[in-house]
Amino acid sequence: MPDRWYREAVIYCLDVETFQDSNGDGVGDLKGLISRLDYLARLGVTCLWLNPIHPSPRQDDGYDVTDFYGVHPRIGTLGDFAELVHQARNRGLRIILDLVVNHTSDQHPWFQSARSSPDSPYRDWYVWSQAEPSDRRQGMVFPGEQDETWTWDETAGAWYYHRFYTFQPDLNTGNEAVQEEIDSILGFWLALGVSGFRMDAAPFVIELTEPGNPNSPKDFGQLTRYRERLSWRSGDAVVLAEANVANDELVRYFGDEGGTNNRLPMLFDFVLSVRTLLALARGEAEPIREALGTAPPIPGHAQWATFLRNHDEVDLSRLSKQEQAECFAAFGPEPDMQLYGRGIRRRLAPMLDGDQGRLRLAYSLQFTLPGTPVVRYGEELGMGDDLSLPERAALRTPMQWSDTKNGGFSSSDTVVRPVIAEGAFGYPRVNVATARRDPDSLLQWFEQMIRTLRECPEIGVGTCTSVPVDPASVLVHRMEARQGTLLFLHNPVRRGNRSRCSATERTTPPAATWKASPWRGAATGCGFVARPDTKVPRCCAGRTWACARLGGRGPLRPDRHRCRRGRTRRRAGRPAGRPDGGAGRGRAARWRLHVLRLRADQDPAGDGAAGACGPVWSGVRLLGRGERRLRCGDAPGVGHRRGDRRRRVA
Repeated sequence: MPDRWYREAVIYCLDVETFQDSNGDGVGDLKGLISRLDYLARLGVTCLWLNPIHPSPRQDDGYDVTDFYGVHPRIGTLGDFAELVHQARNRGLRIILDLVVNHTSDQHPWFQSARSSPDSPYRDWYVWSQAEPSDRRQGMVFPGEQDETWTWDETAGAWYYHRFYTFQPDLNTGNEAVQEEIDSILGFWLALGVSGFRMDAAPFVIELTEPGNPNSPKDFGQLTRYRERLSWRSGDAVVLAEANVANDELVRYFGDEGGTNNRLPMLFDFVLSVRTLLALARGEAEPIREALGTAPPIPGHAQWATFLRNHDEVDLSRLSKQEQAECFAAFGPEPDMQLYGRGIRRRLAPMLDGDQGRLRLAYSLQFTLPGTPVVRYGEELGMGDDLSLPERAALRTPMQWSDTKNGGFSSSDTVVRPVIAEGAFGYPRVNVATARRDPDSLLQWFEQMIRTLRECPEIGVGTCTSVPVDPASVLVHRMEARQGTLLFLHNPVRRGNRSRCSATERTTPPAATWKASPWRGAATGCGFVARPDTKVPRCCAGRTWACARLGGRGPLRPDRHRCRRGRTRRRAGRPAGRPDGGAGRGRAARWRLHVLRLRADQDPAGDGAAGACGPVWSGVRLLGRGERRLRCGDAPGVGHRRGDRRRRVA
């Protein structure tokens, strides 16, 4: 992992309370999470993002904190947390925590003191108004659930401000004492070994709230201060922030006008996320191309974080009304699937009707577009949601480990939240144990895809370019970095497409040149890449991941082609020459992208139904004076027979 580890990481988001119960009380805990670290290490993720673990009344799933320096007693102790950090580090896993410093719980000792007297030392730690603010009913985060953002407190004899629920009064972050306290919170958890934080609601953290002003100014200098604090305490610590704002304002969260990354290292890419979902709803790639084309330039060491689903609803507020209607119709047509008039409270698998091909296409898009991928727990299984639960709780159900009681989450008769037990997404059908035994499961595919991603640093650090293609419904893009260049092909349309595109001639990097000549392709999701004179297996009609490395020296390891019908085909020909392609030790190989041909529109069974295959990664490389064909493969990085002259992936 490089110094800026976050650029090549895979982040896994989980709620300790719904992940694994170790003592049978029905609530997940830190010891339970420790017992599942081997699973997470095998999955291939490199960083765990823990939702709030602090003491809390749990009126908002822990986002109403009463002690920023503690661990909620029902999930463990500070000693348990220290052991978690230690055991995670032994497995190469980092940990980041939710940093919820925009507000506290109304039961926090600070607020109780602040409301008790105007002379309290904590009075100015919150935002008060003696008169009723004119913007009292503006700026609600949860429309339909909130009536106001200013509430009268009888004890305090004043109005207090709360951007979220009434039980979450906002901190006055413009107060120097509050900023110093936030510094102390950062330092405390960094000393316990965390690698950073996910900052909740970053625009509200730096907002200097003024009663009666719905557009209060923001103090971006606070972000610089927190960045300096992190850099001093832990040089490689990061802050991944949530800032769903317009592009012209977004760049200010990364750094100042000078173009340096002196504020936040990482931001969630809300625009790309929602445009990707729009592309899946429409069955065309244009929304993704628009997002890539309009993305603002960011500082060199800054990074986007990509996601399709997280712990909240799908927020469609960045789309037009017509685009929102398209997404609602495709993914959340029923009223109980929608939330706050702008969102969809569902997991991705039920949004895509459990279609494994479309799920793999969606995650292939996420993992190959610019940024660090963030995955919510259970997404690797295709877990569903429980719409009988209120609001966001519908998609925060316990992890499904097996087909035993409560899905293996807990042995208790009463659990913190009901486990999905019935239907296509119930734990008897969707669970880790069952997926482990199925070589074609989404879990197995995820593991292979993450291994592939970790072999391709170009995705995390490279520059993304959309390649013109006809028809426009197919997305072709490349990632270029000093390590090399990767070309990706995705087709969101549910039918086959014949495509033609040409990439311009260029050199990347200077020691490893490549030239792309026109190629033709047809695919129903992603296809595999093969030589133009090689007959393509008829069973390759699946929507799978494919890429061709165009420059650089990394390993590519496809071995066999395996379709769901159970057949295995050895591609004709064996790799010639030495494993380094004939370039010799210490010499840079010249790799040139040959004419590529994609064929995935064939009907293997002759009945009009498309087949499917596992993660495919293959292509043609011209190495030095010799040619080496990469064959269609079901798993990059797998071992090979002694007679095969390819190297294993470490």
